[in-house]
Amino acid sequence: MNRIFGLLPKPSPLRPESRVYDLKERLDWGEPALTIIDVRDRADFNQSHITGAISMPVDTLMATASNCFEVTRDLYIYSNTDDEATAVAEQLRATGFSRVAIVRGGVAAWKAAGFPVEVITSPIA
Repeated sequence: MNRIFGLLPKPSPLRPESRVYDLKERLDWGEPALTIIDVRDRADFNQSHITGAISMPVDTLMATASNCFEVTRDLYIYSNTDDEATAVAEQLRATGFSRVAIVRGGVAAWKAAGFPVEVITSPIA
């Protein structure tokens, strides 16, 4: 963790590949200028997802991302595998999004670290 004026802790900057600890550090800092996107299908999202993540399955993400996010917004992407998340991140970067990171290990790594997850018991349309 960096420090502001050598005193106050400041979260690490966005990196193309982020650990769950990097994302959690930013969330704990209270930094609101980020969005966590779960690109898995809705059934997987409903079973368990990183607290605060939004569901944008990969088949709809590219069509809606430009309408939902500014190209300079910090986006954290995760999927079932890091390879899938990396492919999505590359597509977003190719369309002009400049601040995209994958969350290595996705929701499994998030759970393994003991961080909170959400479960949806009634399906989202």
